[in-house]
Amino acid sequence: MSIEIRGPLELQARREDIELKTADGLTLVGELSVPEHVPPTATLVTLHPLPTAGGFMDSHIIRKAAARLPALADLAVLRFNTRGTTSPRGTSDGAFDGGAAERHDVAAAMDFVRDRALPRPWLLGWSFGTELALKYGRDHDIEGIILLSPPLHRATPEEVAAWAATGLPVIVLVPELDDYLRPPEARERFAAIPHATLIAVDGGKHLWVGETQTRRVLTEIVAAVNPSALPLATQWPVAE
Repeated sequence: MSIEIRGPLELQARREDIELKTADGLTLVGELSVPEHVPPTATLVTLHPLPTAGGFMDSHIIRKAAARLPALADLAVLRFNTRGTTSPRGTSDGAFDGGAAERHDVAAAMDFVRDRALPRPWLLGWSFGTELALKYGRDHDIEGIILLSPPLHRATPEEVAAWAATGLPVIVLVPELDDYLRPPEARERFAAIPHATLIAVDGGKHLWVGETQTRRVLTEIVAAVNPSALPLATQWPVAE
């Protein structure tokens, strides 16, 4: 017997409530999810959408990545609330700083990854989280960055162009019907990174609502990070 993998279904994993300590003295709350029976093949360090617009560590794509990908793709998923952000897990210390002091939040997450010896970390940013990945990801030892619905409101052209020299994978998922940056403009804005992979998603919207869009996003993430796990299962066995 099996059930369809969709919506809030949470597959098996080892999940741990964690705290991150920033260089400026704050405690950020989060969760680490890892495969139940095998070591992770790679790590997703997730950066959530804008907290002043309702973004937090439980924003649905990030929550579903943590709920599904440890089991489906052998990935570790680290998610946390940036400073001043609240979710059912709790409230992180501090106050939203528009993406400036949040550089310490990214650094604290990467310190945690290093301290736990989590393998092959990728930054996975969504909306505001893409700005943090673009602005600060180059400061850290990462495998690459995956950007979901990048608005490019805060990351400067110079910060974007600086990724050209890194050679690191830059995977950009741009919804056809995005509210802020659509594929034609995105191609122009990311042209400064010749090796960037820009994926225009037909019918996609900024919030990736619906199971079809969720599966597309998770598939593209796994294609970048652990392609041997594809295709992702859509059914999960359950005991009768």
